[in-house]
Amino acid sequence: MSSQKPIFNITDWINSQACPGSGKKPIEIYVFVDPLCPECWALEPIIKKLQIEYSQLFSLKHVLSGKLESLNRGKYKNYDTIAQTWERTASRSGMSCDGSLWFENPIASPHSASIAIKAAELQGRKPAILFLRKLQELLFLEKRDISDIKVLIECAREVGLDVDEFMNDITSASAAKGFQCDLKITSEMDVNEFPTLVFFNQNIEEEGIKVLGSYPYEIYVHILEDMLQGLPKPKSPPTLESFIQSFKLVATKEIEVVYNMSKNEVEREMKKLVIKQIVEMIPAKYGTFWRYIETH
Repeated sequence: MSSQKPIFNITDWINSQACPGSGKKPIEIYVFVDPLCPECWALEPIIKKLQIEYSQLFSLKHVLSGKLESLNRGKYKNYDTIAQTWERTASRSGMSCDGSLWFENPIASPHSASIAIKAAELQGRKPAILFLRKLQELLFLEKRDISDIKVLIECAREVGLDVDEFMNDITSASAAKGFQCDLKITSEMDVNEFPTLVFFNQNIEEEGIKVLGSYPYEIYVHILEDMLQGLPKPKSPPTLESFIQSFKLVATKEIEVVYNMSKNEVEREMKKLVIKQIVEMIPAKYGTFWRYIETH
C-alpha cells in the first residue's frame, strides 16, 4: 500500500460539523436518531454521501431520542415486533441488522446507550460521532448489549476516548442533563418518527423543513438546492482505499450509495483490495461489510 496520505480524512469530515450558531455554513441539519433504531442505521449511507459531496454547505447536529425507553422487558410479543422490524429494514436497506438479538441478548437498559453517547460528547463532538457509529456496529452486526457497561467501555477505548473520564461522565449529571435536553428538543419539534431530519437556514424567521423517515438521496439534495436557490457542483468522493481507511468499517451498501456503483461493481473492486490485503470481508446476515486492515 502506498504511504501517500489519503485525500479524504475522517477528522476533516467530523470537523465539518460546525457547532450550532457558528454562522460558518448556510444550513444546519438536526438529525434525530435513536441508537437502537434500524432505520437510523439505514440512513448512514445517505449521511456519508451528503457530507462528502456538500459538507461545505451544512453542519449536522445529532439529537438523541428515547423511542425505545418504553420497551417492556420480558414481554416477548414486544421483542418479536422489534425483531421483525429489524429484519425487514435490513432486507430492504442493505444495512444489515440481526433481529435475533432480541431473543438471544436483549438490551437491558435501552436509554443507557444514549446517556453514554452524551458522556462521550463531553469529550468533543468528533468522539461522540465515532462512539455512536461504533455502538451501532456492535449492536446491529455483533448483537452486543450496548447498555452493558463492559461493552460501553470497550467502545470508548476503541474510538480513543479517555476511558477514566468517560467512566466518570457516564454517571454524571452533565450526561443525564444532555440527554434530557435532547429529549426536550425532540418534544418541542414534535418529532415522533426516527430518523427525522430538520433543515434550517440562517434566517431564523423561517421555519425549518422537517423530513420524517428515510428517502432517496436526491430528495435531501433537492431540499438543499431549494433552500439555497441552487447548488455548486458536488465534490468527488475519495478513492475507495482512502474511504475504507478513514471509516474503518463500511457496508457494501454505503459504497454503492457514495460511489453510484452497483453491488456487483462494489464487490469486484473490494475483492481487489482484499487480494492486496488492504481490507478484509466481513459477512453479515444481510449483505457484506469491509474492514480496513490496520497493519497497513
